[in-house]
Amino acid sequence: MLETLISSKTRIKLLLKFFLNSKTKSYLRNLESEFGDSTNSIRVELNRLEGAGMLVSSKKGNKKIFTANVKHPLYSEVHNILLKYVGIDRIINQVVERLGQVEKVFLAGELSKGLDSKIIDLVFIGDIDKNYLVQLIEKVEKLISRKIRYLHYASEEFEKMNFEDFEVEPLLLWSKDD
Repeated sequence: MLETLISSKTRIKLLLKFFLNSKTKSYLRNLESEFGDSTNSIRVELNRLEGAGMLVSSKKGNKKIFTANVKHPLYSEVHNILLKYVGIDRIINQVVERLGQVEKVFLAGELSKGLDSKIIDLVFIGDIDKNYLVQLIEKVEKLISRKIRYLHYASEEFEKMNFEDFEVEPLLLWSKDD
């Protein structure tokens, strides 16, 4: 669906990269190797998004580092659209609400880096019914046409957990406190 609204595949990749996880930072050459696109097409889209105020940049040595402008009036709207595009909104609505004592849910893996992936990696914290989780995941996978992998930590394990074990710090998707 997003491809019909936004014709540039490079722009979609950049939006996913920067707007799924607002902590994501990257520079042109790094994006070139991640996306496999030409530097020229990436540069054009970066300049458009920066010109629109949706991305901000800073200099680090001779590199121009880009990040999402979370203060932009459309940031939260774009973020929510991308969550729907990936199917995370359905996961939250269909799975988390019915699992029991879920305290937090994090997005990990490729999507937390802002890279589109057919696999959604989730980390569940709390006391959950794992058998029911598997049933719910199977249903949601059919709805969103993506596979879901998950890790589960009890509350005590989570308190001892170090997010440095992950390649990219997982993104908090849902918390019972919110």
